[in-house]
Amino acid sequence: MGEGARCRRDNASFHRASGRGETRPPIAKPVAGGYIWAMTDTRFTITLAQLNPTVGDIAGNAAMARVARAQAARDAADLIVFPELFIAGYPPEDLVLKPSFQAACRAAIEQLARDTADDGPAVLIGTPWVDAGKLYNACLLLDGGRIAAIRYKVNLPNYGVFDEKRVFARGPVSGPMTIRGVRIGVPICEDTWLEESEDYENVVECLAETGAEFLIVPNGSPYARGKTDLRLSVSVARVTESDLPLLYLNQVGGQDELVFDGASFVLNADRTLGAQLPAFAESVTTLQLIKSAAGWRCDGPIAQVLDGDAGDYAACVLGLRDYVQKNGFPGVLMGVSGGIDSALCAAIAVDALGAERVRGVMLPFRFTAQVSLDDAADLATRLGIRYEVLPIAAAVNGFEEILAGTFKGLPRDITEENLQARTRGTLLMAISNKTGAMVVTTGNKSEMSVGYATLYGDMNGGFNPIKDIYKTEVFRLCTLRNAWKPDGALGPAGEVIPVNIITRPPTAELRENQTDQDSLPPYDVLDAILERLVEREEPLSKIFEAGFDRDTVVRIERLLNIAEYKRRQAAPGVKVTRKNFGRDRRYPITNKFRDPGKELPAPDDPLVTRASRASSDAFEG
Repeated sequence: MGEGARCRRDNASFHRASGRGETRPPIAKPVAGGYIWAMTDTRFTITLAQLNPTVGDIAGNAAMARVARAQAARDAADLIVFPELFIAGYPPEDLVLKPSFQAACRAAIEQLARDTADDGPAVLIGTPWVDAGKLYNACLLLDGGRIAAIRYKVNLPNYGVFDEKRVFARGPVSGPMTIRGVRIGVPICEDTWLEESEDYENVVECLAETGAEFLIVPNGSPYARGKTDLRLSVSVARVTESDLPLLYLNQVGGQDELVFDGASFVLNADRTLGAQLPAFAESVTTLQLIKSAAGWRCDGPIAQVLDGDAGDYAACVLGLRDYVQKNGFPGVLMGVSGGIDSALCAAIAVDALGAERVRGVMLPFRFTAQVSLDDAADLATRLGIRYEVLPIAAAVNGFEEILAGTFKGLPRDITEENLQARTRGTLLMAISNKTGAMVVTTGNKSEMSVGYATLYGDMNGGFNPIKDIYKTEVFRLCTLRNAWKPDGALGPAGEVIPVNIITRPPTAELRENQTDQDSLPPYDVLDAILERLVEREEPLSKIFEAGFDRDTVVRIERLLNIAEYKRRQAAPGVKVTRKNFGRDRRYPITNKFRDPGKELPAPDDPLVTRASRASSDAFEG
């Protein structure tokens, strides 16, 4: 923003804005004749609790906070910090609107506040908070047995997967918190992401102007490919503008389709990396900040951070693991076809849960080639999973006999072929109902985009770890997994996916479920077109200009549009791109608009009568 006039500069104004008059620092240790602090003038010890909360498990999240605080106390920390909305779990969506949920969160926070009367570390923790009838995304300081300070999130995201304007009130801009004698700015997540708009408040600028010595940023930032670099660049910009060190704390874990990768970090005022926590793993890390004439500085551990294909694979593993664990499934099962999609899903499932909790079922019909049977059995042996073969010919033939009279006189087409997939889906769901194991769906993003996945066969189930993975990446991830096993993965090392599955021509897998006029281009072409249509939202004319065949692009766009109803009914799955088929892309099923593929018409600006700023302001109020 750069407008100092928009920032309340004096401390009294900040106290009034925040609703809390902090006339002295929170008390750490009361003693006869005054107070002593748990830190010196030149050292501040802080514990970053990069943890995996569960949405709605308020008691469990509070218990997790107590365990982490006990560790921070052993490390002689002055302060322990938890991620955004930690006590509720993030994102709580409309659950946070329930008065009973709000009350339960407050009660848990109040008890945690009472716990801090033990002279241990102060606690900075995120929670929903009701104040004067308004619900806020808040960060509370708990110290000395009390709620010592409260800060509210100012800038509420309302794009992509975020709907915070739907549920939270916008908080006022407030000054730093004084924690054990140190003035600390606490911008919450989006408060550090500047945007060019009239209502955006530059919270970091205000904190710097009012005496913050460094910044702590609690986050609930979901993983997406390239997100690590984006977060770092945004944070570097805030450090550059404020000349303040920045501690970025993110949560970790899966929540429905979102995966939070952690990867918390510290930037020093000179923009050097002061600490880096691991990605896709919980970490309770205690850091020392040392103050010199140049200000505060941290020199802590630097962990490796995964991104690209490795990050996507780790996200798929964590997303599936937490979906199964947090929803209480004893394990998973899936159809193992001998193809590459089910092979990748099986490897992900074993890495997430262990071989003993994964069950593979081969469901062959007369079109199933022997090579598919051999490869599926080989895969199961390498992964060590329970595996069985259940031929479906009798069931499919039975359906065809039942329908023979109804279909009499009609030509045989894809309808009969889709009976195979629907039969497989019925049998997998029967095993799921009987055993309690969740069905893992194995359709990739390329084929789901254009409807090449049978709704009640390939797509029905509990969860799809590769829902947001294009087919070309499926091949890359299989090759990657054969050469690398992520830290914490429960599967075997080495070549777990038979090379024959990876090298077999991919088009063979589609031919059972497609007609000649709907045949697809090679996957590298298909994925390039889909990436432009889905992720970039490019008009057809621009895709033509990029050199893609006009007829192919038009056909793919048509298939993408008419498959919307299928995607709406598909199982949830891990999100790894910035725009997927979850809450990011909301297209109507009933929709007559089609891009004509012509150059976009230029707007006729002179045609528009524009009101003056004064008259506009008068009209608006």
